[in-house]
Amino acid sequence: MLHFERWKIIAIILTVLTGILFALPNFVSKQTLAGWPDFMPKRQMPLGLDLQGGAHLLLSIDQNEIRKDWLQGVQDAARANLREAKIGFSAIGVDGNAVKVTLVKPEDAARAETELKKLVSPIGNAVLGTAGTDLTVEKVGDNQFTITPTAQGFDQRLTNATTASIETVNRRVNALGTAESTVVRQGKDRILVQYPGLSDTRQLKELIGQTAKLSFHAVHPTLSPEEARATRIPLGYKIYASTDTERGAPAEYLLQETSIVPGDDLEDAQPGFDQRTTEPIISFRFNTSGARKFGKYTQENVGRPFAIMLDDKVISAPVIREAILGGTGQISGNFSVETANNLAIQLRSGALPAKLTVVEERTVGPSLGADSIAAGMRAGIIGLGAALIMTVIAYGTFGVYAVVGLLVHGILILALMSAIGTTLTLPGIAGFVLTIAMAVDANVLIYERIREELRAGKTAIAAIDMGFQRAFVTILDSQLTTFVAALIMFWLGSGPIRGFAVTLSLGIITSVFAAVTITRLLAAMWLKNAKTTKSRAIQVPI
Repeated sequence: MLHFERWKIIAIILTVLTGILFALPNFVSKQTLAGWPDFMPKRQMPLGLDLQGGAHLLLSIDQNEIRKDWLQGVQDAARANLREAKIGFSAIGVDGNAVKVTLVKPEDAARAETELKKLVSPIGNAVLGTAGTDLTVEKVGDNQFTITPTAQGFDQRLTNATTASIETVNRRVNALGTAESTVVRQGKDRILVQYPGLSDTRQLKELIGQTAKLSFHAVHPTLSPEEARATRIPLGYKIYASTDTERGAPAEYLLQETSIVPGDDLEDAQPGFDQRTTEPIISFRFNTSGARKFGKYTQENVGRPFAIMLDDKVISAPVIREAILGGTGQISGNFSVETANNLAIQLRSGALPAKLTVVEERTVGPSLGADSIAAGMRAGIIGLGAALIMTVIAYGTFGVYAVVGLLVHGILILALMSAIGTTLTLPGIAGFVLTIAMAVDANVLIYERIREELRAGKTAIAAIDMGFQRAFVTILDSQLTTFVAALIMFWLGSGPIRGFAVTLSLGIITSVFAAVTITRLLAAMWLKNAKTTKSRAIQVPI
């Protein structure tokens, strides 16, 4: 194990130099980094909320809205199934926590029950087994049915909605330009958002709080909202308020409830400026399905208005001048530059399944971060200094080699964390200090094994070779078990636990490299030099 080919030595040296290059930006200011050449690494390790300060929001998902949307979906699906089966019904609608269906002919009850039960889905899967159904269909009387969500079904719906909300919020927050934000679940229906370095939470709350459900609806061709109220609102239509009233637009619109194109078909949205008026606008693009639906509708309705709705409010109702067949368009609605940018981010990231309410809001000041960094640096310096001194005292020259290995270990872990953008938090600092102790422990195992081989009468070359060879198995075994534990913490944990797990995992890799490769290379170089300068038996300084 003491023979190193030339290419291996070059690879080790290049690895160390690359590590120094990537770790170096952390020791200079951002102003200095701006003056560096473009080919030089400039990425600094980001600091977490506990070190840098920032915004802390705890959000709660609206369970009533989830239930309402679910029941509305069940109602629409039940209506579609019955119409497809050509089963007549006199009434279908949401009543409390259920959907009630009334048939025209009692003799259709058996067929209707079969169609309505198609809406029921099992909870669970074939591997883990099912745990009931999400809906129950109950016959009431001769011609009525009640479709009721089950408790298990709603819990599954809530879990799915919370998971989807986390993904949407994460996309929105990261679109602001940060890679170190944290968005995690807390409990059954709450989401924790942490945004380091942000002192004003207003923009963050506006960005997260809006559901951003975009849809396109047909405007009733003849009736106005006032006329519909005076007579009767047509079936399938509903009156919606408008947010664009500053330019003489109506305050309300009578729109078809079923959308022409749902917001799910939106593929991209970008802020921009109208070339004629220079007003901020949002340019959008549909996917293939949405472009086909939108193109067909505009082709058949030239000269008529259609409404663009966001969160059940009309933001714009332009008149179709010509068929729009390319699947692209623009939204104008008296936007400012900031609101246009935020809305474009929201539309790109997708709509939230339900409204999110801020239940807790905190702003962590930077003074806490400065104290934490200072305390962490003191702990790290004291721990590292004590470990280095004890290693040199205990093992002499080979202790100095271990110190060099520890320094390489520190540089490499810092370089890796900077390169992949790992956020440094207090638990991360704890993990870093822990890996220093683990790296020292690896050297202790190697050197004590060498001492045992020397006491057994082995020569210096044989003792050093056997010491590294036999200790390597023990080091690999112990570090591997710790590495598996760190992976499990990263997989099952969140927030600070993940930060600790990432630092620990990287530290294990670099500590093994430093102890087994760097220290072994220095020992081999010492041994080669000792063989050429001494004619008598070599004394190992350990």
